[in-house]
Amino acid sequence: MGRAFNFSAGPAVMPEAVLQQAAAEMLDWHGSGMSVMEMSHRGKEFISIYEQAEADLRELLAVPTKFKILFMQGGGLAENAIVPLNLSQGGAMDFVLTGSWSQKSLKEAGKYGTARVVATAQADGFTTLPSPANWQIGPDSRYVHICSNETIHGVEFHELPDLKALGCDAPLVVDFSSHVASRPVDWSRVGLAFGGAQKNLGPAGLTLVIVREDLIGHALQHCPSAFDYKLVADNQSMYNTPPTYSIYIAGLVFQWLKKNGGIAAMEQRNIAKAQLLYDFFDSSSLFENRVAKDCRSRMNVPFFLRDESRNDAFLAGAKAANLLQLKGHKSVGGMRASIYNAMPLEGVQALVAYMREFEKTQA
Repeated sequence: MGRAFNFSAGPAVMPEAVLQQAAAEMLDWHGSGMSVMEMSHRGKEFISIYEQAEADLRELLAVPTKFKILFMQGGGLAENAIVPLNLSQGGAMDFVLTGSWSQKSLKEAGKYGTARVVATAQADGFTTLPSPANWQIGPDSRYVHICSNETIHGVEFHELPDLKALGCDAPLVVDFSSHVASRPVDWSRVGLAFGGAQKNLGPAGLTLVIVREDLIGHALQHCPSAFDYKLVADNQSMYNTPPTYSIYIAGLVFQWLKKNGGIAAMEQRNIAKAQLLYDFFDSSSLFENRVAKDCRSRMNVPFFLRDESRNDAFLAGAKAANLLQLKGHKSVGGMRASIYNAMPLEGVQALVAYMREFEKTQA
């Protein structure tokens, strides 16, 4: 039997070709006599890795030159503090609540300024997205924060909101941790985007921040130096020792993405995978997805058995079929299939085939 299909929400499935290349280069990277883990972050070997990774990412995501790409640490959770430390200037920040991650962002930002809720889908159990036309953004807002894909609740903005069309001059801050590189980004609508790498870009330890140049240089006085975007940008993400091995692996993922058609090709693959899964749920008598069809995530698909007494049997059978990490988040229960870029169509086909068979045996 081959490798299992890993549906973990993160740290998540990696492209097999990347793992194989990393294994081949583990003891000696390109004749340097060193593993990447052992390199000085200021040596010419690692500098070349870093520069290639940054260039490939800028090309893949079509990041305009007026944006800085920062490779940081601390994950998305740390950015919930680092963003207001850099952008709030102690003022008001507006949040759109669409699930667990935007709720965490709101709570953390309240330590550094006035964090306000301008829209929420909580009354719907976070199965819908509030229409931007109804967002109550304040005229004094320093920025508007959204989580463009909620990993736990499985809702996704299929189009980023246009704040200028809403009469708002505040920059849009986007937590795109769980769907970065799965689809193109309209940078004309973004002031800052951040995400942990461990879902679609590489291993845990690396945090990506892409920030418009005019937004840096305004950090609060008590912002830690290592988290000041201007210091990080001025030092090419090496003000402190960066997560070198995670950057190296992410660089291999970027190269894998380029070899496989780039972001446009990934988006088409992701649409096909998600459609296969949602079509099954929509026709099933045992399984269901509860998210509104217009905002279903292509990356994270929560689902439930209508008879939850069968949950354990379902998970045991899935594991036996080499379908791993399908248990839902503890806060919502049920099941969840995360189908990031590195999940092949064959993995989703295997999951659907198993669910069809399980449904027959339970009839």
